Parts: sequence; C-alpha cells; structure tokens
Amino acid sequence: MRLLLTGSDGFTGVHLSKAASNAGYEVFPLKSDLSDAVAISEEVTRIAPTHVIHLAGISAVTHEDQQELYKVNLFGTLNLLDALQKVSGPIQKIILASSANVYGSVIKGGDSIGEDYCPMPVNQYAMSKLAMEYMARSYLDQLPIVIARPFNYTGVGHDNRFVIPKIVEHFSNGKSQIELGNLKVEREYNDVRNVAQIYLDLLQKGHKGEIYNIASGRAYSLEVVIDLLRNIFGQSMHVSVNPAFVRKNDIPVLSGNPEKLERCIGKIHWHELKDTLAWMLTNSKK
Repeated sequence: MRLLLTGSDGFTGVHLSKAASNAGYEVFPLKSDLSDAVAISEEVTRIAPTHVIHLAGISAVTHEDQQELYKVNLFGTLNLLDALQKVSGPIQKIILASSANVYGSVIKGGDSIGEDYCPMPVNQYAMSKLAMEYMARSYLDQLPIVIARPFNYTGVGHDNRFVIPKIVEHFSNGKSQIELGNLKVEREYNDVRNVAQIYLDLLQKGHKGEIYNIASGRAYSLEVVIDLLRNIFGQSMHVSVNPAFVRKNDIPVLSGNPEKLERCIGKIHWHELKDTLAWMLTNSKK
C-alpha cells in the first residue's frame, strides 16, 4: 500500500505519517509546491500511489492573504487531482481534508451538526474549503474521493498560534495571567491521535463521494479548558479578555454529529480532554 501524504510535516501530518507506517503503509510525503502543477504531476506519476490523504493547505481562519487561501486550498487541490487522474495504476481511495468551519453558524437549539446541514461559511478560509469540496466533486467519475470535515482538535506539536496550545504553554511556563478572546465560544477539542486513526479508517472504509464529520459531539468553552488545566497543573491563572482577540463573525458553538462516521468505521473511543491536555503539558516540559 503506497500512501501519498500531503502536509506530512504539519501538525496532523506528523502524527498521521507515524500511524500510517505502523499500519503497514509505505508513506510518500509530497514534496512539490501545490501551486506548481508540472512538478506535482511529475512527482505523483513517479510515486504511483494506491492511497492518498491530502492534508496540505492553509489552516488558519485568521490568515490575512485571502487570495493565497484560494490559491492553496482550492487551486492547489485542483492541481493534485489533475495529477492523480494521470496515475496509471488504480487508486483505491483519496481522502480530502476539508473543515467543519464550512458549516458556519448553523446550530439551532444546541443540536450538533450533521453532514446534511447546509454549509453557511462566515469567513474566507471556510469558503475556500467549501469551494474545494465542490470542485473535487467534478472528479468523482474518475477518482474515488472521500471528503472529511474535521472539527477542532489539538495535541502535542500543535502550534501555539492556536488557542489550546497557547494556554498550555502559559501554564507550562508558570505564567500567572493570559489574554484571550471570547471565553464563551464552544468548540470540540479532540485528540490528534484519534483524528490520525480516523483518516486511516476512512482510507479503508469510507464510501466514494461521501462526506464525513470527524467529530466527537463534545464541545467545551475555554473557561472549561482553563479549569481543567488548573486542576491538572495545580496552578491558578488570571484570564482577561482582549477585544483585539475577539473575532468578527465568530461561531458561538461548533460541534459535530459523529453518527455517520461511526456507522462507517465503527465506535470511536475518544481520548478524554483532560488526558489530551495532560499529554500536552507533559511534552511541553521536555
């Protein structure tokens, strides 16, 4: 099994590459720039993968260069799919990583989001991912594409530009105060180890043309996260809200329904958030 993995040196890619190797895949990291269609085509032809997981892209909602979001997330994926069409051997499955951000503010009455919810993106990052999804569907006659919409997740190696590793770093460094944005927004904070395994499960069991939430259905406010870290670390921390960190059009609650995913791959035994945070704290001290 020859797995072409884009974004292999990123946060998710590092964990997924290790898990895939342990599962018996021969992992081939994509080295070409996604914007270089010729280089992508030559590299993909040379690798001749049997499986593909496409993680590479811009993942920050706050990314300032909006044109680059589309250049990488949309047109970079188009270049990859064009190249995969030319592979001589059969490709068994292609997983494209989209984002739960495509749903926007669609939750009513506290319900978790199912794949049948109509996407309502509220920022250019989410729009670029949704455009990628629609573009990719035009290749379904030629390629066995599955789309994954991961909800928020974290773990060891997550960049401290993101809020959970930022908070963990403050606790680990013994800081007594921290500035954050909206403390009330609720997000899933799943474990990257679970997410890596789910990608591998979808490689084997995901159905062509389907969309799957990578979600646990468990959402937490930052207030809850901070309380958990206080208990784990045995240290108090003063938290203040910096208006500059409060995003416009922030989604109040973002939590997914995992039922379709679990019907496909089976029951998922998620790491508890407190265990994920403890894992991150332990590794931040090394």
